[in-house]
Amino acid sequence: MSLALKEAQRSKDKSEVPVGAIIVMNNKVLSHSHNMPITHKDPTSHAEINAIRKASKRIGNYRLPTATMYVTLEPCAMCYGAIIHARISRLVFGAFDPKTGVCGSSIKLHRQNCFNHTPEITGGVLEKDCSLILKDFFRKRRD
Repeated sequence: MSLALKEAQRSKDKSEVPVGAIIVMNNKVLSHSHNMPITHKDPTSHAEINAIRKASKRIGNYRLPTATMYVTLEPCAMCYGAIIHARISRLVFGAFDPKTGVCGSSIKLHRQNCFNHTPEITGGVLEKDCSLILKDFFRKRRD
C-alpha cells in the first residue's frame, strides 16, 4: 500500500484527485499508476483502470487471475467493473469512500449475485494515511 500512496502523491502533484494503484502478481509489482482524468482528458483514467491497462499490456493478456490490486481508495462502480472483468483475484484498499465506494461503503456490489467473478476484498489498509492525502487535497482546493 505504501507504493500505492506514492502513486497517489503523483496524482496530487498534478492537481488530480490523489488515488494510486499497484498490481502485484507472483510477488512482483506488475504495474503502478494514479488518477489522470484531467491530464488525459479521459473520465475513465482512474488509477485502477490505468494500472489494469498497463498490467494487461505487460503480460499480453486482459485477464489477471492471480493478481492483487492495492488501491488507496475504495473503488467506484466503473473501477470495480474493470477489476471483475480483469479477473483480479484480490483487492486491497485503504480509505473507505462513503459517496462512491462500492465495496461496502455506499453500496455492496461485491455481494450482488449478477457477477461471474468476485475478488477477495480487504479494506482499511493504511486507512489513516490514505484518507489523509485525500483530506489534505480537498482542504487545499477549498481554501
